[in-house]
Amino acid sequence: MSDIKGPIPCPNCLEGTMDIFHTAGGVPTNSCILLATREEAMEYPKGDIALGFCEMCGFVGNTAFDPVLTEYSGRYEETQGFSPTFQRFHQGLADRLIEKFDLKDREILEIGCGKGEFLLMLCADGKNRGVGYDPGYLADRHAPAPGENVRFVADFYTEECTDTAADFVCCKMTLEHIPETQEFVRMVRLAQGDRPAEIFFMIPEASRILQDCSFEDVYYEHCSYFSPHSLERLFRAAGFFPTEIGNEYDGQYLTIAASTADSGQGPQAGPEQLAELTGWVEGFPKLFASQLEFWRGRLDSWRADGKTAVIWGSGSKGVSFLTTLGLDDGIAGAVDINPHRQGYFMPGTGHRIFGPDDLVELKPDVVIVMNPIYREEIAADLAKRGLTPEILAVDDGVKN
Repeated sequence: MSDIKGPIPCPNCLEGTMDIFHTAGGVPTNSCILLATREEAMEYPKGDIALGFCEMCGFVGNTAFDPVLTEYSGRYEETQGFSPTFQRFHQGLADRLIEKFDLKDREILEIGCGKGEFLLMLCADGKNRGVGYDPGYLADRHAPAPGENVRFVADFYTEECTDTAADFVCCKMTLEHIPETQEFVRMVRLAQGDRPAEIFFMIPEASRILQDCSFEDVYYEHCSYFSPHSLERLFRAAGFFPTEIGNEYDGQYLTIAASTADSGQGPQAGPEQLAELTGWVEGFPKLFASQLEFWRGRLDSWRADGKTAVIWGSGSKGVSFLTTLGLDDGIAGAVDINPHRQGYFMPGTGHRIFGPDDLVELKPDVVIVMNPIYREEIAADLAKRGLTPEILAVDDGVKN
């Protein structure tokens, strides 16, 4: 573990300091990179996690994070777009945002657009013009439609992107990868200048992670974790005016809508939220130990009975689950419906990534679902292949 000394300033409110409450050493510094061999996966660069909590704003961050160790490139494969469950959610969210913000004939900016699916939904259905930034964007995944007016930049959104003022700024599942959160959101605000705009950000909901000790949602790339309190304070400090804070995807995602103009209305963070967060942070180490005991007990039992177990979901949650539990054996592999991930290997542990059809030969006795929202979808995929393994999800472990 890194040796962290002295008070650690909070990058979110710039006023409080961070008290460390959870550490993990030698974790893979990227969970979604495609690694072609088991050896490459086993030797992938590792870093440390030292989660700190700011009692002033409720922010949680990895105080040991080193951005030099992360990689976002064309071999970063993060999309969930091959899941019918996620596709329905994604399209529904796009439709709701178009209606809510009257996105018709507008300029739209998406920061962290991934492979571009969501920006294309916003622009196709709303007849808007869009630009998306993401170093992991791949042009060969996208065949432009006639009349389409969307531009993608396979690079980071930085302070040099001063010509990107838009009517609507969207940033989904990106802010959690940014260590200097207030600096980043201030940059987004400054780029807007005097142009009126509506803002929409979506990130993982940290309250659930802290309360239930969802350790599979703690991994190196996610260096910043938000609750409603810390998110609202951040946007106000950066010069935006929050108008609404909500939840999506069965409470897994936290959202904030904000404006460049003050409407005089909007959410106000209360001290009771901070007290609740503080309690969850204090209980996290004990609950974490119980989670490890639960899952290691299950895995030992399956191994003793000669059962074959796999995890379903080879992305970040899967990498965190395997590395946190130290599972170099006991799990036969990881399953993923994304064809672009199949045949590669999991960072840190070297487990092979299978496609669902590979399970017909493997015939697993147990499938551990990394994201419980896909449980029914996965059960249906298994049933289609004549497979009836025991199915558990990560939320079947110990709860607060």
